[in-house]
Amino acid sequence: MNRAQQLAYLNQALLADLPQLAGEVAALPGDEAAQRRLLRALMNLRPAELPLDPEFLTVQDAFLSAEREAKGVVDAAGLPDLPGHPGISLWQGDITRLKADAIVNAANSALLGCFHPCHGCIDNAIHSAAGLQLRAACHQLMAAQGHDEPTGQAKITAGYNLPAKYVLHTVGPVIRGAVTDGDRGLLASCYRSCLELADQRGVESVAFCCISTGEFRFPNEEAASIAVETVTKFLQTPSSIQKVIFNVFQDRDLQIYRSILGQAR
Repeated sequence: MNRAQQLAYLNQALLADLPQLAGEVAALPGDEAAQRRLLRALMNLRPAELPLDPEFLTVQDAFLSAEREAKGVVDAAGLPDLPGHPGISLWQGDITRLKADAIVNAANSALLGCFHPCHGCIDNAIHSAAGLQLRAACHQLMAAQGHDEPTGQAKITAGYNLPAKYVLHTVGPVIRGAVTDGDRGLLASCYRSCLELADQRGVESVAFCCISTGEFRFPNEEAASIAVETVTKFLQTPSSIQKVIFNVFQDRDLQIYRSILGQAR
């Protein structure tokens, strides 16, 4: 199949899994960009408990793998350590491009990915790039757990179609007023729990997103300070982890981390 054929096949298969949308999507859009947006939306909406068809996964994996290569994979091993901060790198860009042993996903307490079609959160981006296997794996973890994921802990899954081998899922604190000491402790626990779980798996490189600073409204500067302090302290103890990447997307966060880490602008 070429790309257009893959898109048509995947959208038709997902619409068959979502019969409630039949009236809203009477015909597949002819424009390739619109079809690609529809595919992401349908992937976001598909229930986690539905079985996955091996033929669908074969086509999905070929499609997502080609997109991964087209975007360009960034090897975390090639990112330089920051002067004065051995084992720590700072990189601005799309975390789904990073070839690290593990990348960190800022998840919600359901731990099933974002169900809002084409939402701009990192949870949506990671699940959309990894493929439907990631949601299925999270569903298995949560079904076995039997309750929502507590704030400040971590789970690990494979990365599937991501360049990263693993995804570490953590739920950060949601800020509804002034930041409390409890919020600060929970955010530090997110970073520490991810690093401890990664160490248990023998992971050597971990890329962190800016946990809790988006939809969860933790102030960016304070969140970054907690992140740097927690990671720096952890790296002073023996573990398998040799490199931690602070991954930022917005210019604002890049400047915040540069300031905290003492780097020239």
